[in-house]
Amino acid sequence: MSQTIAPRFRTLMLLLMAVAGVLLAGAAPASAHAALTGSDPQQGAVVDKAPAQVSLTFSEQVAMSDDSLRVLDPKGNRVDAGKPANVSGTTYAVRLRSGLPDGTYTVAYQVVSADSHPVGGAYTFSIGAPSKTSAAVGDQTAGGGIVGGLYGIGRYVSYAGFVVLAGGAAFVLACWQRGSGVRAVQRLVVSGWVALTASTLALLLLRGSYTTSGKIGDVFDLTLLGQVLQTKTGAALVSRLLLLAAAALFVAVLFGEYQKRADDEKRDLTFGLAIGGTVVAVGLAASWAMSEHASTGLQPGIAMPVDVVHLLAVAAWLGGLVALLVGLYRAPAETPVETAAVRRFSQVAFGSVLALVATGTYQSWRQVGSWSALTDTRYGQLLLVKVGLVALMVGVAWTSRRWTGRLAQTAAAKAPAKARTKVAATAGRNPGPDAKAGAGKPGTGRTETGKAGGGKAKPGGKTAKGEAARRAAQLARQQAAVDTARRKRLRDADPHRFGLRRSVLMEAGVAVVLLAVTTVLTQTEPGRTETEARTATSSPASSSSSSSSGVGAVTLDMPFDTGGKDGKGVVRIDIDPARVGGNELHIFSLGPNGRLRDITELKIAFTLAAKDLGPLPVNPDHVTTGHWVASGVQIPMAGDWQVAVTVRTSDIDQVTVTKNTQIG
Repeated sequence: MSQTIAPRFRTLMLLLMAVAGVLLAGAAPASAHAALTGSDPQQGAVVDKAPAQVSLTFSEQVAMSDDSLRVLDPKGNRVDAGKPANVSGTTYAVRLRSGLPDGTYTVAYQVVSADSHPVGGAYTFSIGAPSKTSAAVGDQTAGGGIVGGLYGIGRYVSYAGFVVLAGGAAFVLACWQRGSGVRAVQRLVVSGWVALTASTLALLLLRGSYTTSGKIGDVFDLTLLGQVLQTKTGAALVSRLLLLAAAALFVAVLFGEYQKRADDEKRDLTFGLAIGGTVVAVGLAASWAMSEHASTGLQPGIAMPVDVVHLLAVAAWLGGLVALLVGLYRAPAETPVETAAVRRFSQVAFGSVLALVATGTYQSWRQVGSWSALTDTRYGQLLLVKVGLVALMVGVAWTSRRWTGRLAQTAAAKAPAKARTKVAATAGRNPGPDAKAGAGKPGTGRTETGKAGGGKAKPGGKTAKGEAARRAAQLARQQAAVDTARRKRLRDADPHRFGLRRSVLMEAGVAVVLLAVTTVLTQTEPGRTETEARTATSSPASSSSSSSSGVGAVTLDMPFDTGGKDGKGVVRIDIDPARVGGNELHIFSLGPNGRLRDITELKIAFTLAAKDLGPLPVNPDHVTTGHWVASGVQIPMAGDWQVAVTVRTSDIDQVTVTKNTQIG
């Protein structure tokens, strides 16, 4: 049975890793975790004279380099002067050259949010009047491309390595101390250390390119590496490497001196390893908490310790689960995983689940903030998937607990029989006086027979004795192998143990996918931040239009869904001054995340049904990404006008949406 289970085990684990890889590969590049919440001049604004500077306000503090904030004129030439600076709180500004001519200007920004993720974007404003622009900011490659994909893989491997290292070692110390001498368990924990160390080094090298150019050639740029070392994330990665050196010493003692000691001699060393291992594990978990989501936003002083507890609970549960799985499948017959060890791990896993529920609830409230964000944002949707996977794991774990209980009952029933067998075997090894006396009679034993033969050994006797010894040793090894195989067959034939192995394998498979979803979550903009950014930018141009034209400007938000790929979004139309006569229209195309994006085609028409007037078509000019402008749009009379917008997102996906507004 074990010969058939092992290939299934390897195949299933490879399949689960492939599923995790697909999840990671399908994840979008790292989304911005800081959002642009304001600007001066505002997006789409038309100002009378050139401003002295351009300022941007973000939802949290960001890190800027010399080229993080660029302003381009209609021909694509840079008109910013000097380095960007933090002027107040989360507002950053760059000065502009004097004497700028009229036209449409493009503002491009590329910064790093406080939780370590790159943030990029662009928008336009106009001086005097809008104009066509040839400015091209290019793709925001930071956080995406090959480097972004490699960085995402490195994050997943680092989480997995920490889980296996910390959770596997905790399982050995707290649940199965005899496992310290099992070679498969040793390889598992050491592999976790190697994976975490290698991925941390890779993240440190990739970090500079990941947050700036996104070019693979910049991975080994020492200048970028020096800049990374001066950041919060760089300090966290270096701290992790130093703690891994201490973890290497811990692993060496655990699988060296510790496993050599007898069970009654391990108590003091167990206590010391538990204290030292806990300190190292807390430090490693803190290297994530101090540089990611928990370190910024609401209540960071509470969020970071909560995040550390959350990571440790994940490691204790998932890492211990993997170690248990390896023990059940790979432990030699002489040192199987005892039922008591499984029961102890069940208690540890139950405590870990309680900790995960408590810390996860707090983190969800902190990162999502509202029920609408839970369903309307990508972060909230991924969080629901994670909750579902955790619930599935708990259900499978409950099945494992049932198998453990049955295994314990079987072991208790077999205990008296084993005791009787041991007594009988002891009696057989201690013969009575008559047997001992008969051993010395001539002809009753090899020793006396040999003595009776007397004299010197015949020529070639030493060779014969050596051959006999070798054959005896070979027979002993064969007998030991047969005994081991027999015990293993008996162990595998136990239906309760087989059921436990199967349920634990299923639980570990769900854990692999759960870890992949968690990794993607850490790279996704929190729902609270995305919602706040949408609110702050709900009218990117209306306030600026009102300020330049007085009163009467109207803003219409018109959601659409063409039904195709990337077919959902919002068209925002600003009509200024929304009066009879000439009007200026600014049209913005926003994706589900609230950011500007282009669509294949956009048409607008005005209809006044009460006067049977229209439709009056409007052909706006495309200015820049997600922004169209139409000047001199004539509205002949006041009334309740219907505005129809036709959106086409591909050759075949098209929809028309309408909304009424009072004009005049």
